[in-house]
Amino acid sequence: MRARAPASAANLGPGFDVLALALDLYVEVEVNPAPRLTVSSSGEGAEYSGDANHLAAMVAMEVAGHDRLSVSVHSSVPVARGLGSSAALAIAAAAAAGSPDPLAAGVAVDGHPENAAASFYGGLVAATVVRGKVRVVRFPLDEDLAFVALIPSRSLSTKKARTVLPEMIHRSDATFNLGRMAMLLAGLGDRSMMDREACADRLHQDYRSPLFPQAPSLMNAMLEAGALAACWSGAGPTLLAICDLRSAANVLDGARSSLHQAGMQGHVIRLKPDMHGLQVGEDIGD
Repeated sequence: MRARAPASAANLGPGFDVLALALDLYVEVEVNPAPRLTVSSSGEGAEYSGDANHLAAMVAMEVAGHDRLSVSVHSSVPVARGLGSSAALAIAAAAAAGSPDPLAAGVAVDGHPENAAASFYGGLVAATVVRGKVRVVRFPLDEDLAFVALIPSRSLSTKKARTVLPEMIHRSDATFNLGRMAMLLAGLGDRSMMDREACADRLHQDYRSPLFPQAPSLMNAMLEAGALAACWSGAGPTLLAICDLRSAANVLDGARSSLHQAGMQGHVIRLKPDMHGLQVGEDIGD
């Protein structure tokens, strides 16, 4: 069986560990019966383990209950860049192996549900755990929004990015984020209501900036080029610009120029929201 799941950008500024948006980069996994375990991969992450230690293989074996499987992975989602590659891979692998609940596999691997929920359902979501169960809400998304991702060549693991976050926060910072998240959801649903302050955050972005000191200036460059708002994607180092369709080309050029001026390697791409989420079937991608 073949399954495909999209990448995701989580947090989106003030929505720390709650909001995520599915984007049109994909992980595709095919799982079939075989005499023994074989694992092959191509695209992003192809350099990682081609044996039972590969995440897709581990998920598929857990679902199947044995290792007599052929597991094939192709991914266009950069690894350790804040684009939800692990959650997307786990969901696609679980679905390809026949799991009745691929979302649970994504949550188990990722440790928190928002990336997994976006990859599973598509679109813009909020996800949380209530009494041990994942609850997901989908929000409207303006059809005339586009997104520009600035993806540095350097990686940044979520685990490392979490070590710099404080254990306690001030009440004023919590209310600051709640207010901005309300603004952000309104702006994502209706771009005419988007304000660049909607992606302001006091819970994670500033704390993580020492791990990526160029981030503030790069985001500011995207804003100056015409982005409606800009934020970290997940734990970074990818930065995401929220644009309307008319300004996306200018933002793309501005982001590329700012990356070059910063003397950094990487690439900048224009992305669309994925509204379908997980897809399962032999004809996916055909």
